[in-house]
Amino acid sequence: MSRPGDRRPIVVGVDPDPAHRMALAWAADEAARRRLPLRPVHVEGVPTRGYGRREIPPSWEEWNEALHQAGKQVLEEAAKFVTAKHPQLEVDALLAEGDPVWVLREQSRDATAVVLGSRHLSRAQEVFGSASVAVPVMAHAHCPVVVVPEPEHVTQERAYYVVGVDGSEHSGAAVDVAFQEAALRGAELRALYVWEPGHLRIFDEYESQQESRRLLSEVVAGRRPRYPEVDLRHELVVGHPVQVLTDASAHALGLVVGTRGRGGFTGMLLGSVSQGVLHHARCPVIAVPSAPA
Repeated sequence: MSRPGDRRPIVVGVDPDPAHRMALAWAADEAARRRLPLRPVHVEGVPTRGYGRREIPPSWEEWNEALHQAGKQVLEEAAKFVTAKHPQLEVDALLAEGDPVWVLREQSRDATAVVLGSRHLSRAQEVFGSASVAVPVMAHAHCPVVVVPEPEHVTQERAYYVVGVDGSEHSGAAVDVAFQEAALRGAELRALYVWEPGHLRIFDEYESQQESRRLLSEVVAGRRPRYPEVDLRHELVVGHPVQVLTDASAHALGLVVGTRGRGGFTGMLLGSVSQGVLHHARCPVIAVPSAPA
């Protein structure tokens, strides 16, 4: 995500509910690990409910001031939480007005990564619902976007990352980020090329699988010399990409995917595989654009 000497911050969208801090904690840990600033961002909304029919709503100035004070309180509590974990971490909080998707997209222009939260019990609604910011931010961000589930993801095996490879430009960028993350964490990297059988079975499956293995080997081989400390495992797995990657994410530190690979459909914000794993993965999902800033 970053290069030596790079000081682009880790940007994190702050949930106003103090009970949901996993995204903030993940972002703070990542910023401390990379020795980068952390930028918690809270976007003010517009109150539309909370007043009875007979109540006189406050003036716009009062609304604005109430929102501003509430936003400042959210960011102050977030900063205290982060400082308690990492006292030396540089924190540069931002209180913004406007559409959250637009604000986070603009912040991504000079960020190392944008981190968002998604509560596990209502993940489908929060990630794909009309009020969600995850999908449009991931689709249009200029840097990797990380979606961290609630509650905390617990691994039970040797630390590893999973990256989906399909030979596209997007998956190549994802492999770069996956190697970086694995090197920073001292973790193993599992690069998976998921080969999905054709419905009619009218082509030479062996030849197709061999071509997939060749593509996988080429993608990882070109990057391996830069990260000799990373224990790399790569394999071709037969099955549906979303199911295979979801299963592999069960005890992973993170699942890295391109924002749109060979499985995308015209008109979709994200590729079909990217959206599928975002919905079903059991660990943080790191979505990487084809040309990260």
